[in-house]
Amino acid sequence: MSLSYRQPGVVLTDRHFTVPLDHADPGGETIELYAREAVASDKAGRDLPWLVYLQGGPGFGANRFVGRQAWLDRALDEYRVLLLDQRGTGRSTPATRQTLPLRGGPAAQADYLTHFRADSIVRDCEAIRPQLTGGAPWTVLGQSFGGFCTVSYLSLAPEGIATAIITGGLPSLHAHADDVYRAAYPRMERKVAAHYARYPQDVERARRIADHLLTHDVVLPNGYRLTVEAFQSLGQMLGTSDGSHRLHHLLEDAFAVTPAGLELSDAFQEQAQSLLSYASHPLYALVHETIYGQDARPTAWSAERVRAEFPQFDAAKTLTGDGPVLFTGETVHPWMFDSDPALRPLRETAGLLAARTDWRPLYDPARLAANEVPVAAAVYHDDMYVDSGHSLETAGAIRGLRPWVTNEYEHDGLRTGAPRVLDRLLALVRDEV
Repeated sequence: MSLSYRQPGVVLTDRHFTVPLDHADPGGETIELYAREAVASDKAGRDLPWLVYLQGGPGFGANRFVGRQAWLDRALDEYRVLLLDQRGTGRSTPATRQTLPLRGGPAAQADYLTHFRADSIVRDCEAIRPQLTGGAPWTVLGQSFGGFCTVSYLSLAPEGIATAIITGGLPSLHAHADDVYRAAYPRMERKVAAHYARYPQDVERARRIADHLLTHDVVLPNGYRLTVEAFQSLGQMLGTSDGSHRLHHLLEDAFAVTPAGLELSDAFQEQAQSLLSYASHPLYALVHETIYGQDARPTAWSAERVRAEFPQFDAAKTLTGDGPVLFTGETVHPWMFDSDPALRPLRETAGLLAARTDWRPLYDPARLAANEVPVAAAVYHDDMYVDSGHSLETAGAIRGLRPWVTNEYEHDGLRTGAPRVLDRLLALVRDEV
């Protein structure tokens, strides 16, 4: 049963779908998916083309907009929009420390989670689409990991797509996770250098916090163990448009003077735990590196192994001199499954996923080279999360794809640049510019 309701300027409808857990076994176990349909109030009764939005992540549910916010406002001018919670996220059979034990032990959980990658998400879309469009193809808008899914869609079921729009999410078609992170750490270092150039006072602040964490056992109010590596991972913010400013504000309020001496302030700890906890999106930590698994090689905690090739990220060594502490971001490490209470019960499951050697290819280079679907993609030149070099290589491998390379926006350009970013890509894909 579908329930409709209103917000300012928009009519929303809750949609529920049943799909196979394993699309290769359509008669087997099923899972439930949720999506929110959005249509402009003054167009609710019209026959409009559909646009399905694939969120970034992996592991995040679709945006929870209020009314016609951000890019949705522009999309509602001409589309009926489906905001899909990808499997395992939001209200679509969520995969968390609370629900995964229903599958059994860590081995059963790991087997289950192999069905939560881009290829399964594409098959979900294809199972849903005929129920909504009557079989007509739809426009796909993929942000970040949603763009990875869109490239898989173009590989596996291009007949389901009328138009594809990708923002900050053109993946390498061939790179192993090690290649991805060898390209990522230098980008992180450049982002940190830019942050310190903007806020030079933060060099000493970050050093003081790192030194405190190396000499004190700090447990945040939610039970998160704040190590120096966890502190460094707050650099995740530096990949967004306002992240450098938010990091600066966090660092400037780090310490409080107490009867026992300097301690990390309650305000700092409260903010840090909200930024570091995976309680709202544990699937991100569990399957993040699996999105790069396409062959018999395990990912094997790639980000952690490759980090060792960049000793400048070792805070303890940095503090023996006078250099800046480097932040990291967009990486998942085994210590997170010790530090974060939301992940601790899932550590063995994550380790089994990291050791798997039976990953299936997610992209079909031959089919992409013969692509006939109109595609436009925003490639953010200074993107911290997705390597622009890898993206441009893939842009050249997808027949007819029109890239828009810009340094005007960061990875969250679809949000901060709305509606201009979506306008630009719609014009490109329609050959209007």
